[in-house]
Amino acid sequence: MTHTVLVVDDEPNIVLSLEFLMAEAGHDVRVARNGEQALQAIRDQKPDLILLDIMMPPPDGYSVCKTVRGDPKTRDIPIIMLTAKGREAEREMGIEAGATEFITKPFSNREVVARVGDLLGRRK
Repeated sequence: MTHTVLVVDDEPNIVLSLEFLMAEAGHDVRVARNGEQALQAIRDQKPDLILLDIMMPPPDGYSVCKTVRGDPKTRDIPIIMLTAKGREAEREMGIEAGATEFITKPFSNREVVARVGDLLGRRK
């Protein structure tokens, strides 16, 4: 079964890297470059998992996460938040917003693929 992963990040190099990793892992990949595009992409076609950057043009990752969690149609989508800082305060805000997991940038390719696989494996 092929899963759809939505990559949301405003940094082109991160998007390219994640897009390549997810495609190599056998997932269909969609890309949004800001929070507004992400919300539209989720409305257009519900993804199976979201890789979501925290720091991007408004709405930021926290707001996108809260919006996804607030909608009964999308609240069950696993969301992995990507953060460049990895501070405890960011994690707490992400947990409050409804993040499933966190990955700190720069990230290990192997770790991203493994976490995505684990979360999607639970959704079979």
